[in-house]
Amino acid sequence: MKSMNVLIVDDSAVMRKMVLRAIRLTEVPIAEVYEAGNGLEALSVLDTHEIHALFTDIHMPGMNGVDLLLELATRTGPQPARIVISTDGSDPRRREMEALSVHCFLEKPLRPEVMRDVLYELANRLPR
Repeated sequence: MKSMNVLIVDDSAVMRKMVLRAIRLTEVPIAEVYEAGNGLEALSVLDTHEIHALFTDIHMPGMNGVDLLLELATRTGPQPARIVISTDGSDPRRREMEALSVHCFLEKPLRPEVMRDVLYELANRLPR
């Protein structure tokens, strides 16, 4: 299984640490972990690093998660798998995320076993 580079996007440093902790508990090989406090910071990371998995919140100041996903939809070339982590798991929100090519939608609070399943699937899809 190839190691992945991961980007965690959330305006809460505490939440970013919680996501990182859940990722580390999965024992999936992770090469680098990057963090961003909003969509604009995330785009900067995506422009300078190869990212395999993008974990993003929806509600953030500045550029929110939806705007980030909309921007990514306009880009060509390799794209990271998009995983949304949010408390807003309504059916309309989930349909909106599906339309934006979100790989999966995880609800807060995070369950490490769900994170493990998602990361194992993604890691096994990476070219060796």
